[in-house]
Amino acid sequence: MYKIKQMKSNLLTFYFIFFLFISNKIALGDFFLEKIRGDSIQGGLIIYKTNPQAEIFFKNDKINISPNGFFVIAFHRDDKGKHELKLIYKNKTHLVNLYPKQRKYLEEKIQNLPKNMVSPSLEILSKIKKDIDDVKRARMKFSKNEDFIYNKFKWPLTGRITGVYGSKRILNGKKRQPHYGIDIATASGTIVRPSASGRVVLSKNLHFTGFTIIIDHGYFLSSTYSHLSEIFVKEGEFVNRKKIIGLVGSSGRSTGPHLDWRINWKNKRLDPKVLSHPMYIHYPISRPKR
Repeated sequence: MYKIKQMKSNLLTFYFIFFLFISNKIALGDFFLEKIRGDSIQGGLIIYKTNPQAEIFFKNDKINISPNGFFVIAFHRDDKGKHELKLIYKNKTHLVNLYPKQRKYLEEKIQNLPKNMVSPSLEILSKIKKDIDDVKRARMKFSKNEDFIYNKFKWPLTGRITGVYGSKRILNGKKRQPHYGIDIATASGTIVRPSASGRVVLSKNLHFTGFTIIIDHGYFLSSTYSHLSEIFVKEGEFVNRKKIIGLVGSSGRSTGPHLDWRINWKNKRLDPKVLSHPMYIHYPISRPKR
C-alpha cells in the first residue's frame, strides 16, 4: 500500500492512475481504493473495494456500494475515451480517469433465417417491443448478492464457440446490431447451469431469443441464457451455481441448438469470456491398458 499526501485534483488523478497500475491498491490518509479484479477494456468489468462510507460516481452516475465496501463499474462494447471515477470521502474528492482499451470485432454472416426473424411484421413488432421492455426491466433489478464479487463467473456449459461478443452481424444479407453474447453450440437437451448464484428475474418465451432466463447477480449485474428448449426455474426463485435452470435448444431466431450467453451491467453489454474462468472441458477417462 502506498501512502501519499492529499494533493490538488490534477496531480491526485495522476498518482491514482500510476499507483493503481503498479499495485492495484493505494491509500491517502485513511482513504483507500483497491482494485480486486478486472481491467479497463471494452466489454470488461472492474470490481473495486474502498471505504464503505464513501460516495462513488462513475461518469456522474451514482454507484451502489456494498456494506463491505465493494463496488462495480463496467464498459460497453463501444465505450471509448475518458471515464471519470469520482470518490468522495470525508468531504474530500478523489478522481480516477479510466480509458477503456479499444477492441477490433469480427463480422459474422448468417443466412437462411426465416423472414419474420429478420424483417418482422407490424403485428410481431408490437410483441418484440413488449419483449424489449420486459428484458430492460429485468436487467435493472437491484439486489445485494455478492457471489460474483468473490468468485469469477463460470461457463454455464461446455461446447464449441460459434458466435463471439461484439461481432458485427449480417443476417440474410442485412446489417443488424452487433452480437452481445457468446454462442456455445452443443447437443439439444444439454444441461444449462447459472454462471453465478442469483435470483431469476425473467423466465419466458421471447420472439428473437426463444425460451430465455435472466438472473440478477447483484449490484445491477445480470446474466442471460437464450434459445433454450426447456426452462426449469420461475421468476423470483433464487438459484445457486449447481442448479439446472434449463436445457439447450434452438428456440427463437436460431439456426441450430446452442446457448446464447450474455452478461449485462445495467444497460451496458459485457463480454462473458472476459469476466469468466477459461472454459474447462471434461474429457472422458482413457480405458485402462490390458
